[in-house]
Amino acid sequence: MVSLSLAAARAVGAWAVRSPAAAGLRALSAASGTRPRGLVYEQYGEPAQVLQLKDIDPAELWDSGVRVKMIAAPINPADINMIQGTYAILANLPAVGGNEGVGRVMEVGSRVTSLKPGDLVIPADAGLGTWRTEAVFSEETLLKVPPDIPVTCAATLGVNPCTAYRMLSDFETLKPGDSVIQNSANSGVGQAVIQIAAAKGIKTINIVRDRPDLQALVERLKSLGADHVLTEEMLRKPGVKDLLKDVPKPVLALNGVGGKSATELLRHLQHKGTMVTYGGMSKQPVTVPVSAFIFKDVKLRGFWMTQWKRDHAQNQEELRGMIADLLSLIRRGQLATPACQEVPLVRFQEALTSSMKPYVSAKQILLL
Repeated sequence: MVSLSLAAARAVGAWAVRSPAAAGLRALSAASGTRPRGLVYEQYGEPAQVLQLKDIDPAELWDSGVRVKMIAAPINPADINMIQGTYAILANLPAVGGNEGVGRVMEVGSRVTSLKPGDLVIPADAGLGTWRTEAVFSEETLLKVPPDIPVTCAATLGVNPCTAYRMLSDFETLKPGDSVIQNSANSGVGQAVIQIAAAKGIKTINIVRDRPDLQALVERLKSLGADHVLTEEMLRKPGVKDLLKDVPKPVLALNGVGGKSATELLRHLQHKGTMVTYGGMSKQPVTVPVSAFIFKDVKLRGFWMTQWKRDHAQNQEELRGMIADLLSLIRRGQLATPACQEVPLVRFQEALTSSMKPYVSAKQILLL
């Protein structure tokens, strides 16, 4: 069994230094079907080796606390990196995994004013430890979502769609008819970029790795609104300009891979365009030709959704406005959840294995 102290639970805002959802956790051996359970890791390492499904002591509800029954939570690359000990923020150990998800409010403290029992909520920040059946969170760390939103949409709303939304909004002033080029187009962020851009009348050039089921992937991305879907090898061929002649040269490039893939994005970027790096799946550095700086005057920027949320923690109006815009797209059928595979919590090892396989586009969702 694992215990979460009240003092640790109140310390959510200090997660840049230590994990509020993890501090005070202690492993116990007794098992009980009625107690909350969670995926706990006591050391950094490969998730399949260090994660254990354990009972957790129910947390005490304080005056500004909200008891939440978690419903579903996805497995994202950042979750894996945190458990491996390679991410920008790390939890004090032992810790509960997971940064995203959706839950239902069961009980609220005496000073809670924005939430009530029955409300659906998602995390407003990273580090809450969402791979658990139940927890008590501070009111300010939760965002209410309407009940008409599908569970998988709500569970995956706070990271990938928000990242896509901000990158399309914050770095270049895009107008209908402009184009964006991105790699990792089949990722959760990539699929959200395609759909949000299409809703705004923005063209997308989408780069993916070659794979055995390439045509099926191309058809899926085009069904989401992709204008062009190319492999990295196709992007390097001299005749690619003819393939892309119906779209203007991209003013914005979105890089989630790094290495040679990022260099290729720069080669197709418009004069004075911007490349935003938000991931590094290849684990290779971004290499920029001198000519791109001198002759094209390109701009290189970085983006991390967690930092954006923390920068806006004191005034959440912009965050709530973004969520409202994304919910409107979902209701209009213009933003769908990525292809998902729902997996019961007890089968978490299967979900972990699938989430780390190459060429797997289905996001793993833990049912809690």
